[in-house]
Amino acid sequence: MNNIVSLFLCLFFYGISFGQDIPMEKDHDTIQGEYFMFEGDSIFVKNIELDDVYVLKNLKFEDKDERIQYLILKRKVKKVYPYAKMASDKLTDLTNQLDSIKGKRARKRYTKKIQKFIEQEFSEELKKLTRTEGQILVKLIHRQTGRTAFSLVKELR
Repeated sequence: MNNIVSLFLCLFFYGISFGQDIPMEKDHDTIQGEYFMFEGDSIFVKNIELDDVYVLKNLKFEDKDERIQYLILKRKVKKVYPYAKMASDKLTDLTNQLDSIKGKRARKRYTKKIQKFIEQEFSEELKKLTRTEGQILVKLIHRQTGRTAFSLVKELR
């Protein structure tokens, strides 16, 4: 009996939902609905395409020690990731500026000025990092820039 009543209610509400449509008045405009315009593009689109989002299942650890090691690594990565991101941004800015500077001597002066600024700004904070945090930072810089820290130092020296 409950199934029949619930089926009847579902059909009733389904029918009512179609009865609530209000006909839209047609404007003289040929574009109906909500459209978005992207920068640099003169084409109006009806939908915005978003990047794919991957949802992963919860991590399962074999024992408590493995979980603790993961949480420690996660905390260290969260601590040094802003430095890696900042290093990537500074490197991009530095290479753009160096490309615009013509003389070798002027480039060298500019890199020394930037080096002094970075040392004054971040040396105290980076000295406080542990050895493993430093290793993680080097790996994250490599991931962000696509070049190893050794090659970056060699190139900029």
